[in-house]
Amino acid sequence: MKISICGSLLLLLASTNALDKIIIKGSKFFNSNSKDQFFIKGLAYQPEKNEPDPANQDPLADPVACKRDTPIFKDLGVNTIRVYQTDSSKNHDECMKILSDAGIYVFLDIATSNKAINRYTPYWDTALFSDFRAKVDAFVKYDNVIGFIAGNEVANDKNTTPSAAFVKAAIRDVKKYLATNNHNYPVGYASNDDPDIRDSLRDYFNCGDSSVQADFYGVNLYSWCGPDATLSSSGYDKVVTEYQNYSIPVVLSEYGCNSVRPRVFGETTALYSSDMTSVFSGGFMYMYSQEPNDYGIVDVSYGVSSLTKLADYDNFKKALTSVSPKGISMNSYSPSSNPSTCPPVTDTWRVSSPALPPTPSSDTCACMLSSLSCIINSSSSTGISPADATNLTNNLCGSGSGKADCSDVQYDTSTGKYGAFQFCDANSRYAYIISNSNSCSSSNLPLTQQTPKISGTSSCTNKKNDVGSVSNNSNSSSSSSSSSNSNNTKNSSTTQNLPNISPSVVCLYVFLIVLISIF
Repeated sequence: MKISICGSLLLLLASTNALDKIIIKGSKFFNSNSKDQFFIKGLAYQPEKNEPDPANQDPLADPVACKRDTPIFKDLGVNTIRVYQTDSSKNHDECMKILSDAGIYVFLDIATSNKAINRYTPYWDTALFSDFRAKVDAFVKYDNVIGFIAGNEVANDKNTTPSAAFVKAAIRDVKKYLATNNHNYPVGYASNDDPDIRDSLRDYFNCGDSSVQADFYGVNLYSWCGPDATLSSSGYDKVVTEYQNYSIPVVLSEYGCNSVRPRVFGETTALYSSDMTSVFSGGFMYMYSQEPNDYGIVDVSYGVSSLTKLADYDNFKKALTSVSPKGISMNSYSPSSNPSTCPPVTDTWRVSSPALPPTPSSDTCACMLSSLSCIINSSSSTGISPADATNLTNNLCGSGSGKADCSDVQYDTSTGKYGAFQFCDANSRYAYIISNSNSCSSSNLPLTQQTPKISGTSSCTNKKNDVGSVSNNSNSSSSSSSSSNSNNTKNSSTTQNLPNISPSVVCLYVFLIVLISIF
């Protein structure tokens, strides 16, 4: 009973010190505790200057910067930041606590510059799904995470629309992975404003059943330029109309035209006015730090505690701190909108619905590899280059004489056909092509010949998918790892030599320490 009381007290303290969770009902965000509608007063946050690891950028692994910038967020009136690139292998505890203690929420892009769905040659494969799971695992333990963004402007013109199918598959699988692990976080998408495809994108990510829909939708919009722009001249009024009946929350995932300087941020005032708040849930001004693209409002460097405020700083502060958006209580809100109708295949939209790429399965790919006569040399650090891969596919795949049937590792989004092994990683796909074209001995690529362990691949297609796979992320706070660590501690000689202290005394001691830390 004493242990139970102790646990209850500590849980009470933890909940007292935690930020209220932000949840979705219908097309709006709400504070789960107060039930008030939540509007994102956001800022895009990705300082890059003097980043020591440019290939794996991570501003949330720089506590010096987090201590420097968090008071600035508060001064600006910001309540949420969007962080584009983070490294799941790094530790984020200190930064996330600094932000949480200040009441700052976070949206995280899951993809990075080198771990993302390629808009030109898109795949949603086992390697990328593993990377996405690791990213999610690294951040679900923090109370100030609102949600995850699975892609940013991936399909950005009529020639890259096939990539949307793979982003939607990623959303589906990350949502399923979160649910399987009892985590409740929304997963969404941030779109560009290309006139040829924006309507199709809007409808595509909100069509189908809830398991495949985006949970929220972002629009990167830069049409409000200069001090004389208005809701009408900027086209913002038309955007509001377009999303009037959207069934999931919509935000401006980026805004802040810089073609006219200084920026006065009239769109910030409009975004939180009654002209837009019935449809939009706020947005993220682009951006915090000054980079080569010249959108910053401060100049900062990695690991440096000082900063310089730039010309647009005070203008953005004035605009954001002057707004007070009026929302609706969650208890008074009854959603009435329905999901969108999936867009048809056209000359500018080459994705058939409702078909989606299947969920990646490492077991299926391992089975397929065991049927091959040669595989990509695992000791090769680079594998097959993109140029070699293109030549390989063009030279070996097809229906003519001497060509191999590569349909199992290929796809056609316009017909909704996806090969049984197209979700295997690149080296596995190309090994399949080479083996099935009997080119193992004639290729100059980094190959290893092997004796097939199985005949054919008919037994490979019913393996379990990777949704239930355990994360390899050492920074994940899973209950299983916590349990394992506890067992190791109990068996250590240090623990065995501790005096026999009453659990109630330990409880009281810990309780007082936590209480003092709070007050």
